[in-house]
Amino acid sequence: MEFPGMGRVTAAGKSLEWQSCGGDTSAPVIVLLHEGLGCLALWRDIPEKLAQATGLRVFAYSRAGYGQSDPADLPRPLDYMTREAMEALPDVLNAIGAEQYILMGHSDGATIAAEYAGRHADHRIRGLVLMAPHFFTEPDGLAAIAAAREAFEADLKPRMAKYHADPEATFRGWNDVWLAPGFKEWHVGEVVDYLRIPSLVIQGADDQYGTLAQVREVEERSYAPVDTVILENCRHSPHFDQPQAVLDAVAEFSARLIRLEREEVVPA
Repeated sequence: MEFPGMGRVTAAGKSLEWQSCGGDTSAPVIVLLHEGLGCLALWRDIPEKLAQATGLRVFAYSRAGYGQSDPADLPRPLDYMTREAMEALPDVLNAIGAEQYILMGHSDGATIAAEYAGRHADHRIRGLVLMAPHFFTEPDGLAAIAAAREAFEADLKPRMAKYHADPEATFRGWNDVWLAPGFKEWHVGEVVDYLRIPSLVIQGADDQYGTLAQVREVEERSYAPVDTVILENCRHSPHFDQPQAVLDAVAEFSARLIRLEREEVVPA
């Protein structure tokens, strides 16, 4: 794939829109994984700013059912994030064709990134940036998702229509799963036990969808190094509420990964 560029890629039998920007062909590609109601366009100028801050190539795409990508098969199964990590993301990474990756996800995207790294023995993945990840449900988070359903009926739908080909299907595909009775028991924290690469976890102190217990899940279970950034005056979208802090943290994290990667070990 070209950098910069844009186009379509087939993953798990679905045609997905993508766009890339940046830079250094000898370093890892940052792959952006959007939230449960996000898409390529809703990253706004973050990919370009991320490429500038890190000097790395950045690749973003819309999963099936989002943006202008193919529709998803509905209803989604309760393990839809696991399936995304197991079935679709491998095709995307193989299509990009890079030798090294940093997976950077937000919300659902962060969970998918962690699941991929924990469930696949993929040595191309050199680091994870997890913004507002979730590994299990929490009462306050489910209440916020229930409130989102009311907002969708009120005025969210026409706003989503600016970015998604089918806003009704996009919203229902996400919201119906999270509010399904069986989803209260959803828990994928075990994937953290298998992480063997460094992680940067970024969380807003006022996140309405998840508490710091989600962050602690990574800190306490990962065998690999974990850096944590908790941002004040920040809710569920750190890259919009505190963009410079996020860019600075990711730039420092990625630079350290690259420095360690290129560091020559000199025998004593």
